[in-house]
Amino acid sequence: MGKTSKDKRDIYYRLAKEEGWRARSAFKLLQIDEQFHILDGVTRAVDLCAAPGSWSQVLSKRLYENSNDKEKVKIIAVDLQAMAPLNGIIQIQGDITKIQTAQAIIDHFGGEDLKAQLVICDGAPDVTGLHDIDEYIQSQLLLAALSITTHVLMPGGNFVAKIFRGKDTSLLYSQLRIFFEKVSIAKPASSRNSSIEAFVVCQNYRCPDGYIPQMINPMIDDVQVIQNATESEVNRTLIPFVVCGDLRGFDSDMSYSLNLDDDSEYTYREVVQKPISPAYKEILEKLKNCSIKHKAITVKHDNETNMEESGK
Repeated sequence: MGKTSKDKRDIYYRLAKEEGWRARSAFKLLQIDEQFHILDGVTRAVDLCAAPGSWSQVLSKRLYENSNDKEKVKIIAVDLQAMAPLNGIIQIQGDITKIQTAQAIIDHFGGEDLKAQLVICDGAPDVTGLHDIDEYIQSQLLLAALSITTHVLMPGGNFVAKIFRGKDTSLLYSQLRIFFEKVSIAKPASSRNSSIEAFVVCQNYRCPDGYIPQMINPMIDDVQVIQNATESEVNRTLIPFVVCGDLRGFDSDMSYSLNLDDDSEYTYREVVQKPISPAYKEILEKLKNCSIKHKAITVKHDNETNMEESGK
């Protein structure tokens, strides 16, 4: 009964099973392609964070169908976890934050002169339900995907990746425009309206002059240190790809012990500059007067009560 109910609720879940797709997410890539034609003329493509393989299935079906010379088609799927084999797909079980993975992709294509024409990434973390944290982790995954893309994507190529929409989407857009001529944010019809997911469609890769591609794992690495590791002025001046702050610092929604330093006791300090004429001054005076009146009434009532009890 449960399976039938789920099929009826989600049309794309049902269609995915009927049409042989490994996951309903296949329709997201198909619908993105309908709008942006990112698969047209592509013979070399990379699917990052590929498991369970629905986007790789779409690549396999469309690229081999559209190519007159199927021998030229090369599709590489990359993921940390093992994925069931797919016809026409080369699988690399590796970490997208490692330079060895980027080099393995380039080697499969045949060298620096035959890089990917398209890189896609439908990867996402296990969501917590806390939007700020989910957006932050997803943005760092996107940065890792973009980092390896700068190594394996040819000039003029396209990049598609999942994002979680939030208040910093415009910042994300500006950052991606550094590397791509056109950046669009798409919400396919098969993506649930209740979900904060969307997809960035980045077209016409144009690496900034003087930029040296680097591998960045922002959850571990210090981005600023990595940027300064090269002699490139461009690498040093690019805005660090940080969204919603650094989770390694203090959380403004948390409470911490006053004694942050075990070697010394907390010492209270007055504020540097008290407000000269705060907007709440009047209400504080009224509350103070009310408190005085309330205490006076309470004392009077207690005295009257004591007198009555004494009279008895």
